[in-house]
Amino acid sequence: MMATATNSLDLGDLTIRHISVSSMDNNVYLMTCRSTGTQLLIDAADDPDAISGLVAAGQHDVRSSCTSCGNVQLIVTTHSHWDHVRALAEIKSRSEALTACGSADEADINVPMDFTFEDGDTADLDGFSLDVIGLRGHTPGSIALAYTPEDGPVHIFTGDSLFPGGVGKTGSDAAFRQLLSDVTTRIFDVYDDDTVILPGHGASTTLGAERPHLEEWRERGW
Repeated sequence: MMATATNSLDLGDLTIRHISVSSMDNNVYLMTCRSTGTQLLIDAADDPDAISGLVAAGQHDVRSSCTSCGNVQLIVTTHSHWDHVRALAEIKSRSEALTACGSADEADINVPMDFTFEDGDTADLDGFSLDVIGLRGHTPGSIALAYTPEDGPVHIFTGDSLFPGGVGKTGSDAAFRQLLSDVTTRIFDVYDDDTVILPGHGASTTLGAERPHLEEWRERGW
C-alpha cells in the first residue's frame, strides 16, 4: 500500500499522524511508537484505502533498530455514530488489530468489539498507554483518549465531544448539561492549558484557548 500524505506530530518516542476523510471532514488518527512499531488507530471513519495509506505512512516513523515496521494493535472508536465507523469493518479485515469502544456504545456499532472501556480505564499498548475519559452526552458511551508524553503537553483525542468553540451536538438539554459537566470535570479541571485537543472533525485547539468560554457555552446551551 502506498503511503498517504498526512499531517504529523513528533512527540519523541511516538508520532501522531492524521488524515481527513469524506465530505464530513472526519479525522482519522494514527499513533505509532517509534521503538516498538506498535500502532493505535482512532476512528476508522471512511475511505479504507486512505486509512491503509495512513498506516503505511506511520511505518516510516519506526526506528531502524525496531524489528517491527509497524503493527496496528488496536482500533478505537470514540463513539457509535455512523460517520465514524464506515471503514471499520474493512480496516479490521485488513489487520489483526483488536477493536474497542466505550461500553455504552457497543450495541450501536455493527462491528464486534473485542473489549470496551469505561471512564478511568487505561488503554495499554506495547510502548505507550492512554487514559480513557468517558464523556456522556453526544452519545451515551462517547470516550476520549489522553496521551501524556514524558515531555511536552498532553494530547487528547476527543471524538465529537469537544471542538474549538464548544462541545459536540446533543439531542436534549439534559444531554448537553451532562456533556458539558463531563468535559468540565474530567478534562478542563484535570489538564493544563497547553493540553492539545484533537477532535473528530476539523482543526485542533488547546484547553487554554477554550477555557475562557466555558460559561458562555453553558449560558447559550450548546
